[in-house]
Amino acid sequence: MPIQIKNEIQLQLAHVLFIDIVGYSKLSNSDQHAAIEELTRIVRASQEFQRAEAASRLTRIPTGDGMALAFYTGPEAPAQCAVEISRALKEHPHLQLRMGIHSGPVGGVLDVNERTNLAGAGLNMAQRVMDCGDAGHILLSKHAAEDLEEYQRWRPFLHDLGSCEVKHGVRVSVVNLYDDQFGNAKLPRSFETVQKRRKRLRWVATTAALLALAAIAAGLAMFSSNRVRSTLAAPEKSIAVIPFDNLSHDPDNVYFAEGIQDEILTRLSKIADLKVISRTSTQHYKSAPENLPEIARQLGVAHILEGSVQRSGDAVRVNVQLIKAANDSHLWADTFDRKLTDIFSVESEVAKAVADQLRAKLTGQEEQVIAAKPTDNPEAYDAYLRGLAYTLKTLPTTANALGAQKYLREAVRLDPKFALAWALLSFVNSRAYGTQSLQPTVALREEARQTAETALTLQPNLGEALLATGSYYYACLKDYDTAVRYFEQARPLLPNSSRIPESLAYVARRRGQWDRSESYFNEAEQLDPRNIYLITQHATTYICLRRFPEALRKLDEVLNITPDDVDTLVLKAGIAQAEGDLPRASALLGPLHLAADDSSALQTQVYQAILERRPAQMISRLREILARPDPALGYFNGDLRLWLGWAQEVAGDHVAANESWRQARSELESLLKEQPKNEFLIEDLALINMGLGDKVAALALSERAIAANPVEKDALIGPISLEILARVAARTGEPDRAIAALQKILSVPYAGMAGNIPLTPALLQLDPMFDPLRKDPRFQKLCDEKKP
Repeated sequence: MPIQIKNEIQLQLAHVLFIDIVGYSKLSNSDQHAAIEELTRIVRASQEFQRAEAASRLTRIPTGDGMALAFYTGPEAPAQCAVEISRALKEHPHLQLRMGIHSGPVGGVLDVNERTNLAGAGLNMAQRVMDCGDAGHILLSKHAAEDLEEYQRWRPFLHDLGSCEVKHGVRVSVVNLYDDQFGNAKLPRSFETVQKRRKRLRWVATTAALLALAAIAAGLAMFSSNRVRSTLAAPEKSIAVIPFDNLSHDPDNVYFAEGIQDEILTRLSKIADLKVISRTSTQHYKSAPENLPEIARQLGVAHILEGSVQRSGDAVRVNVQLIKAANDSHLWADTFDRKLTDIFSVESEVAKAVADQLRAKLTGQEEQVIAAKPTDNPEAYDAYLRGLAYTLKTLPTTANALGAQKYLREAVRLDPKFALAWALLSFVNSRAYGTQSLQPTVALREEARQTAETALTLQPNLGEALLATGSYYYACLKDYDTAVRYFEQARPLLPNSSRIPESLAYVARRRGQWDRSESYFNEAEQLDPRNIYLITQHATTYICLRRFPEALRKLDEVLNITPDDVDTLVLKAGIAQAEGDLPRASALLGPLHLAADDSSALQTQVYQAILERRPAQMISRLREILARPDPALGYFNGDLRLWLGWAQEVAGDHVAANESWRQARSELESLLKEQPKNEFLIEDLALINMGLGDKVAALALSERAIAANPVEKDALIGPISLEILARVAARTGEPDRAIAALQKILSVPYAGMAGNIPLTPALLQLDPMFDPLRKDPRFQKLCDEKKP
């Protein structure tokens, strides 16, 4: 049965509306039945429900005291349906509902009764958000609200509430959707205590502000002079293209405005005589902002291009204006009215006009490139822009990868000669394979290869196709020499692409060329100074090198862009662990209540409990998560069971630990058949067999992991297998092998097993897994070493 259930899973991006009848459990059986029937009639009367159902783009799942609706249309669908339901409830005042909305991956599964059901992060988060509300509330996750914010008509109805603590201490950021015709404007009860706590703490913030004032004053003169120097240092031929405003009557055209902006930026970025900032840095700003000089200073450019897009049917109007940031003066502006089939001419004309205004020199090849028309099929281009919008999100999450795949596959189906779409689809697949935002299966790797080959066959000199091919060799095959050749071929064709030096930084890191990697990261950040994923990866390099002060400075850069970013706080906690400062790590991790899809961050929390040797609370948390495993997480569910067993072992519950490990082994061995080259699976199975007392299997799997990804081939990840061998040998009575492995990994930089943090002498002193070595003088010497 478990295999049959697994085979039913097919993840899709869904926009989920979770509905709950308030006070349902207090009703009599007959009243409960009547309430469900009444709710069903109201929901079925919704026009949005009927449209989605007629198009077979809807799944409805009963939940006992309500229902969940998974829309496969767009992010507006669950909100529109909720609004229609809320308005209809005015005629049914005795029926009290609360609703929650989130967009994320869901999968169809068979439950224990072999009935179709839904599972996944999209469903779970929608329920958590709903749990924050009272009767009448329509609450959205921050992610769902950000999607709606892109549609102008929804903006007046979105009211940020902050974060709410739900079941088992998980915190979610919530937005209230209401006006005087629908929803509930009252503050949910779950937020009232939060606001009271904030009032009590205001005096603390005031005191801290006063104490900081002297430091601010002392640094003001230096900051001001640096600010002037930064503005003056910006090259004259430099530009950032900030988000275009969507003026279309149809708010669903936000992706179209984003796409036009990005295509203009892309054409400009192919002019070598210009410095063009990547979109991942400009997307943090709103369209038509007021503080253009400050934005230019932050991005290191002399000029800003802003604009708007209005689309009605097949007619498109694009307004653009070029602004000199130093004095906020307009250098050039124009309006373009075109048919959708002629939109490429607008992108080309704007790029050419900007280049002329900045007096940039264009080669003959560059003139051809910025005038190129990637497809003659408007529908294919529309699908491409929709897929592109998902790739422009901040992080390569599962939801973003699935959304991009869906539309890019449609684009190449509509126009099989659309090389740019083939290239982007390949890049999405390779990145998802490498980051494991999608499960790294043979099928995913093959699609990455085939799409890259198709793009190159169609346009051998397309920079994006060369970049995608290099990404395939890097992420899927770990063939770094070939990857570098393709990246270097793409470099002159994409002179302003931060992805080229970023990709070269990743390759250099894998090759153990740490100084070169740092140089490439610096180059990428010049082109993309506010790309938080890029800056975090740069910080991770410093962590691997155990250069923790420099890593902390980089992580503070991220927090200046996105305050309270959870992943950044977790990395800072990991550094505190590596330095042996468990109280500092605990202060950072304590307020964070992480969900299962924050698997790496959750590991850091569990590791903290293990290092403190107080794992009871985390054992309860992991049990709750694994009681309803999320199919979108794939092998990470088994990985969490490994950590659960480890925590139970530290707590002295050996029976429970063995049960967790046996279940994890069953799950992971099945997945290893589908992902035979996934060294993380092999490493997990080595530790699991160690815990279960199978020394021969544990050591054999450790050696297999080392052979699958040797240090000589992968300086970043390869040493993890040596760390696994050290742990297995330490626990299975092989101290000589354990010490030899530890001596090796303490002398090299790498991304460690727990939260990407490498082993340090401080961690050796704290980690219970190395307890069998405590009396060995060689181990004691390793623990006493100041610097590895």
